[in-house]
Amino acid sequence: MPVAPRVLIIGGGIAGMLASLAVADAGYKVYLVEQHPWIGGHMSQFDKTFPTNDCAMCTISPKLTEVGQHTNIELITNAELKAVCGEQGYFHVRLLKRPRYIEEGKCTACGQCAEVCRLKDKVTDDFNMGLGKRSACYRAYPQAIPVKYAIDPEHCLMVTRGKCGTIPKCIEACDQKAINFEQKESAVKIEVGAIIVALGYDCFDPTLKPEYGYGRYQRVITSMEMERLFSPSGPTEGEIIIDGKVPKRFVFIQCVGSRDQTVGNPYCSRVCCMYTAKHAYGIVDRVPGAQVTVCFMDIRAFGKGYEGFYERVQRKGVIYRRGLPSEVFAHNGVLVVRGEDTLLNRPYEEETDVVVLACGLQPPRGLREIAGILDLELDDNGFLKEIDSHDPVTTARPGIFLAGCCQGPKDITDSVSQANGAAAKALAVISRVKE
Repeated sequence: MPVAPRVLIIGGGIAGMLASLAVADAGYKVYLVEQHPWIGGHMSQFDKTFPTNDCAMCTISPKLTEVGQHTNIELITNAELKAVCGEQGYFHVRLLKRPRYIEEGKCTACGQCAEVCRLKDKVTDDFNMGLGKRSACYRAYPQAIPVKYAIDPEHCLMVTRGKCGTIPKCIEACDQKAINFEQKESAVKIEVGAIIVALGYDCFDPTLKPEYGYGRYQRVITSMEMERLFSPSGPTEGEIIIDGKVPKRFVFIQCVGSRDQTVGNPYCSRVCCMYTAKHAYGIVDRVPGAQVTVCFMDIRAFGKGYEGFYERVQRKGVIYRRGLPSEVFAHNGVLVVRGEDTLLNRPYEEETDVVVLACGLQPPRGLREIAGILDLELDDNGFLKEIDSHDPVTTARPGIFLAGCCQGPKDITDSVSQANGAAAKALAVISRVKE
């Protein structure tokens, strides 16, 4: 049977990017499909990585550029998987590519469309976790690949209402004539020998734990919101400013949406203990006189260098209190965290300026539908199921492999390792024949 010496990789986060580079560097064609207008995934939102506190963007940015410029990688952004048939060695794949409303071949990323947009500074910036505003014409972050702008179809007046003034200002401002509101959805058909699924994860929705007050109190925030506050390219340019003030007292609550049967997530998310330690360390470093408390169930510092980093955080003066809080409430304008310290066997109420919820990881939206298209199984927690616990990259369907958090929660190091393993498996399939 003929073999198509090409690989489809679904998901443009760090796992999908590294798998793409591994296959492409071996001399084979890669189709990297991403549902958003740009690749980068969650890691592009991070300020630093644990346990070394290295700059996350300094790590991922060269990889973004490498993927974007690699002659063996074809980026298909704003696209989703619609159908797959065939078998290992020769899969027929159909994708649906949504309109960007900006022609990639013409756009020079000058940014004039965003500057003149009638909705400038009026659209909630989801990349910054809702902490800032942007235009309907936008580029998610400065290092985003492809180096092109896109138009948000959920907010753009021309897309939602069919009219934006007499002539849309973005059309008038674009010297390259790249704005094209006539773009339509289009089908893309490809043939590949192997498929790698690297769809990543979603963060747990903390409103499902109403006892912690997220959405009710402005100073109850999530760990990802804290991540964007730390970032120099974030809404406060790296300053820890919440509700217009620099807070001094912080309480972190671990395991929000993890190890919790009440919300249907009995598993450990494996990263929350360490990213909380990273945030606590950063606050003590950046906010003079800060008081930081971490409320935890257990500390799981299992990776290389993790225990040492956890101990460094404690030496910085961060207080670790065993026992998850029962509720967060406001009293006389001050947030109060109430719970029981299970080491001291006594209840506590701690006043604080800010509560940070360490939200767990869960399967990404649409994963069940993707599993149906690919004829893959889900495990008991809703993640894609591997064929064997000793082989976490291989699925029950030959020729389809897994990488990253769509197979289960994991840190960046493990995601990259799994991506390289999946790439090796895919190469073993397609290298039987090379065009």
